[in-house]
Amino acid sequence: MDWLTGHKLPLGHWIENVVNWLIANGSSFFDAVSWLLEGVIMGLVGVLNAFPPLALVAIVGVFAWWLQRRVVLTIFVVASLLLILNLGYWREMLDTLVMVLMATFLSVLIGIPIGIAAAHRPWMYQFLRPILDLMQTIPTFVYLIPTLILFGLGVVPGLISTIIFAIPAPIRLTYLGISKVPGELLEAGKAFGATPMKLLFRVELPAAMPSITAGVTQCIMLSLSMVVVAALVGADGLGKPVVRALNTVNVSQGFEAGLAIVLLAIILDRLCRRPGASEE
Repeated sequence: MDWLTGHKLPLGHWIENVVNWLIANGSSFFDAVSWLLEGVIMGLVGVLNAFPPLALVAIVGVFAWWLQRRVVLTIFVVASLLLILNLGYWREMLDTLVMVLMATFLSVLIGIPIGIAAAHRPWMYQFLRPILDLMQTIPTFVYLIPTLILFGLGVVPGLISTIIFAIPAPIRLTYLGISKVPGELLEAGKAFGATPMKLLFRVELPAAMPSITAGVTQCIMLSLSMVVVAALVGADGLGKPVVRALNTVNVSQGFEAGLAIVLLAIILDRLCRRPGASEE
């Protein structure tokens, strides 16, 4: 075994060289991206904080009723937000909400077009599949290190790491939805003279919408699962009191902050479901 263990491949050294090269040649770019993303996130948090909490609860309640038309769900959303406010985690909840929505927006913005392109080019998905597997299975702390080095301490490395972890969901489910569109629908569209672009927007995307919607919902849940990890690199939100409770062995604080994360996850999951979708 000496011939095998005595000649270690310098994989870690190669990755370190890549990161060092990026720092040396792209530091201004990464600083600009960090400044832009942090500015957008802080701006959105500032806008939400400008609303009185009770007014924002009422707005979300009206939105929940308009979106789902379900009294029980609306009552649950309002009661959950009031409980979070009562526990004293309103500001942290808004920070987490903005980061999750921002990560989901960017993941969907990038992931859906990639999923569509992969569905139309099978070779592309075969190339992407091991990369997507790697993004979701490699421990998050591993790619948290280079993002922290490239983007500095704060919300941005947490956001980038969240996107890396969550983006495979919209890519995979968009690919699945588009590739499973019945051939009869495509043939009918072509028979009526639809161009490839019209075929995409009028046939493929409507037929694949349940799968795409599931990808968006899954992306939101995956983003929420990164809240505590993002707090370790300075991101604000509900992850901070969880980490603080862990460091001080504060059971009550950990339970309350964890409950706030769970309630926010349930609210987002229920609101993002298609109206009339099964609760199963």
